[in-house]
Amino acid sequence: MTSFILLAALLVIVVVAILLPPLLRQPGPSAAGDRREANLAIFRDQLGELERERHDGSLTEDDFAQARQELQRRLLDEVQPPPGLPAGAPAGRKTALALLLVIPLAAAAGYALLGNRQALDPLQRQARITPQQIEGMVAGLVEKLRQNPDDRQGWVMLARSYKVLERYPQAAEAYARAGAVVDQDPALLADYAEVLSRATGGGLQGKPTELIERALKIDPDEPQALLLAGAAATDRQQFAAAADYWARLLAQLEPGSEEAVALEAAVSKAREIAARTASGKPLAQPAPSVTAAGAVSGEVTLSGRIAEHASPNDVLFVFARAEEGPRMPLAATRARVGDLPLRFRFDDSMALAGGRKISDFKTISIEARIAKAGQAQTSSGDLYGTLIGVKPGSQNLRLLIDQVQP
Repeated sequence: MTSFILLAALLVIVVVAILLPPLLRQPGPSAAGDRREANLAIFRDQLGELERERHDGSLTEDDFAQARQELQRRLLDEVQPPPGLPAGAPAGRKTALALLLVIPLAAAAGYALLGNRQALDPLQRQARITPQQIEGMVAGLVEKLRQNPDDRQGWVMLARSYKVLERYPQAAEAYARAGAVVDQDPALLADYAEVLSRATGGGLQGKPTELIERALKIDPDEPQALLLAGAAATDRQQFAAAADYWARLLAQLEPGSEEAVALEAAVSKAREIAARTASGKPLAQPAPSVTAAGAVSGEVTLSGRIAEHASPNDVLFVFARAEEGPRMPLAATRARVGDLPLRFRFDDSMALAGGRKISDFKTISIEARIAKAGQAQTSSGDLYGTLIGVKPGSQNLRLLIDQVQP
């Protein structure tokens, strides 16, 4: 925006510089003298003509006197400056001064009325990219990598694109093809661990943990790796280690921010559990009123209209998600189609460590998905059903799987 204003000001200065000199320039002494001589010559000719007409009798004395006075007045108007201007000052000077003020003011006023000030904002100038355009770019990148499979950076770009599209198995495969580029970058190793975890149902044990450990070996303070390391430690019931990982991450966050507050609570909870476990005391159970405050329950059934598309061994996921915000489930359960009709119950005690709870939201959505590929992420051919606008505490919900993923 600053560069635009500077350029506009420069253009105004150029225009004014072109217009003003001719208007400010005063005629030289020779030019003024020539003009006076010409006017006098014309006056003499016209006066001589009047005298001839009077001598011939075609003009009376009164008419002659009146015509001569008119001629003299016109001559004075030509050779004398107009009232209000000093002798010798051109009338163009006033015009020049007016232009000097009017041009910049008119330009500013015109842009204020007709211009689009949002067009000067770089963020406003960026084109909005539709999901279809993203898919098109991904397809183009896949084609380039097919022709040049050794482009490691290209594989990283493809992996990140697949992650945005929530196509986690493809993202994990692309990261694997990136090779040394990922192996030497702790942030990429952590991201690889995350997409691999999501591609395999959310678990962090096995290769995801190996990737996290390699990332922390390169950079002990890599934020995403610390977050995942703490989650992996809770999966192994190593709560003291989880608290240590998250405390190192907490030190990097802005104090008082939403992320810091949530993570601080997770650290405190992990340390409390670790202390109770070490002392041999039983873990405190959540108060019934607290648990029930966020509890939702109901039954999942499959529509007979699409039942032929499912088999008893197909994997079934049921998720509770916030209707606004991240897609990470607030709670989830896994079963098989053969278990239908399936009773489900989600409450705050099932929240992921350090994550938001069902009772934190006014409404949530419940989704049941028969994953034909066996993975939690969406894929074509999945059967699903969704309930939206569910209030925490709702009971006896009826969730019907009645749609097919295109």
